Amino acid sequence: MVGLAVMAALAPYPAAAQAIAYKAPRTADGHPNLNGIWQALNTANWDIQDHSAAAGTVVSLGAVGAIPPGQGVVEGSEIPYQTWALAKKKENFANRLTADPEVKCYLPGVPRATYLPLPFQIIQGGKSIMIAYEYANAVRNIPLTDPGQSPAPSWMGWSVGHWEGETLVVDVTSFNEDTWFDRAGDFHSDALHVVERYTARSPDTLTYEATIEDPKVFTRPWKMSMPLYRHVEKNAQLLEFKCVEFAEELIYGHLRKKPSK
Repeated sequence: MVGLAVMAALAPYPAAAQAIAYKAPRTADGHPNLNGIWQALNTANWDIQDHSAAAGTVVSLGAVGAIPPGQGVVEGSEIPYQTWALAKKKENFANRLTADPEVKCYLPGVPRATYLPLPFQIIQGGKSIMIAYEYANAVRNIPLTDPGQSPAPSWMGWSVGHWEGETLVVDVTSFNEDTWFDRAGDFHSDALHVVERYTARSPDTLTYEATIEDPKVFTRPWKMSMPLYRHVEKNAQLLEFKCVEFAEELIYGHLRKKPSK
């Protein structure tokens, strides 16, 4: 009987009796304050699924270009590709040195912009939210009321936000088909639909979730999730990473009348 009493005392409390979920400080309009500079600390930009360390694509770079190992951010560990699309993903990976849009400094798309190995800043307003990314000076404006139909497909899509309690929900549509989810060749079509959820989990961390739907490429919707960490160092700020100048030779070099030396 004593043993049973001890076991009962050590048993986990029901969910309702556990610690109360974190509630973020409020902005002037009463919504959770997500302002700050944030960054994902994972290897999802290399591969959103579980992956081992591997050699890079340029042998002469040796360990400098190697792929770091990482745990995946895809819930359930599986990306539900259609058969043809899985073959296309493998082809993308084989040609990643030149095919990955990141190589050419194209805008990264959503959700990839969130977990590139560079920070981004959330700036809240009463009627809209701006997210500024260090990568290529990319910017998203997220109105909190529906502005109507997108004028045209784009790299970063058409974002519309709303609040659900502690969570900022962003519905993103109207993508072009030219971005990837990672360097491993995971891709989508122009039918991509992403629903993002940003939730404060502590003063200096957010939980980020992205639900992916694309009936042209995947057999069902799927989700990725990860923590985001606030930059708290003195004078934290976004710096310039205008990578397009690093890619000009790759993109336009073949147009030179004379090859560069």
